[in-house]
Amino acid sequence: QVQLAESGGGLVQAGGSLRLSCAASGRTFSSHTMGWFRQAPGKEREFVGAIWSSYSYYADSVKGRFTISRDNAKNTVYLQMNSLKPEDTAVYYCAAAGLMGGPWYTPFLSSPPSCNYWGQGTQVTVSS
Repeated sequence: QVQLAESGGGLVQAGGSLRLSCAASGRTFSSHTMGWFRQAPGKEREFVGAIWSSYSYYADSVKGRFTISRDNAKNTVYLQMNSLKPEDTAVYYCAAAGLMGGPWYTPFLSSPPSCNYWGQGTQVTVSS
């Protein structure tokens, strides 16, 4: 059974940092695009960032503050979040998608997203 399990969420003060992890099991994701979404209370889910091979792509709202990386040997993707703001408070979800026609990040930017696998989410709360 394929699973994506997020960890690393928590409570942090504005300006602080957190690193989220997403451990995949059940299959190898080295050739998949992996990335992150978030959903704040009362808001729609939004794209945060994605990574495929050595390429990454970020939402404008997190560009320069968040960094995605992956360790294919561990089947794990990370989201390093720096300079956190209260508006970053949300449940963060990990997702994975196989390559399809078009740019590699297409499954993450399509509406709705066309990712094949999703994690259960981890809460990130940034206090002011």
